[in-house]
Amino acid sequence: MNPQYRVYVIENNEGRRYIGYSEDIEHRLKQHNLGLSKWTSGKGPWRIVWKSQKLIRSEAFALERKLKKQGRDSGFYQITGLNPPDRS
Repeated sequence: MNPQYRVYVIENNEGRRYIGYSEDIEHRLKQHNLGLSKWTSGKGPWRIVWKSQKLIRSEAFALERKLKKQGRDSGFYQITGLNPPDRS
């Protein structure tokens, strides 16, 4: 199996984040910004703030689920290296 998927985190100007995985993150980002994804539609513009190394599909799916399960807990930030949003 040839690794070809990446897990990604996108963020909008309000600090909202979305986690997904794709074979082509740039193409997927365009879809998010065009409103073609239900959850992100109308909430952009979106930008990529983190992406994983290339993974096989099952690994990417597992990592996406793990990140989504972490929610706003420290595990998400430890895995991605991102900082929590400023909620002041």
